[in-house]
Amino acid sequence: MLDAQNDRHVSVSTNAVNWLALGTVNANVSVALDRHFSIGAGGRYNPWTYGAGDSGKQLQMRERTATLDLRYWPWFVFSGWWFDAGLQYQEYNRGGISSRWTEEGDAYGLTLGLGYTHMLSSRLNLEFGLWLWGGYKQYSTYVCPFCGRKVEEGAKGFLSPDNAAVSLIYLF
Repeated sequence: MLDAQNDRHVSVSTNAVNWLALGTVNANVSVALDRHFSIGAGGRYNPWTYGAGDSGKQLQMRERTATLDLRYWPWFVFSGWWFDAGLQYQEYNRGGISSRWTEEGDAYGLTLGLGYTHMLSSRLNLEFGLWLWGGYKQYSTYVCPFCGRKVEEGAKGFLSPDNAAVSLIYLF
């Protein structure tokens, strides 16, 4: 027996929290490897700039993110608690949200996550999760989102919260 949901082997999901984060389009596909492990690949994409050209109101959370992860399910794959470890790459440009400063760059590293998946039916799940991300980034910092005045650039390690999820999952 592969899992608790009629031998469902593949899931596709989308995270509502990402959609609320300035319209970040996102999807994830996971495949069950056995009763306790699944492997997944996903992405997030946000090309939007809001209030472009307005010095006091422009904000953006643009990103292109790719992830690959391995998930351990203590009970059965696609149901109950899970622990997640993965690799992530992100090209980003953020600014105007908590301050006028803007940072853009490339980041890559390892993610660790923890969550719970609730079975709604034999084909639908609702998932809750939190991830931490650590790695290395190359970046440039600007005084404001649109002025182009660079104040810093460099490369350094980082550790930060990465993602919070409230996801709807469909099982095949």
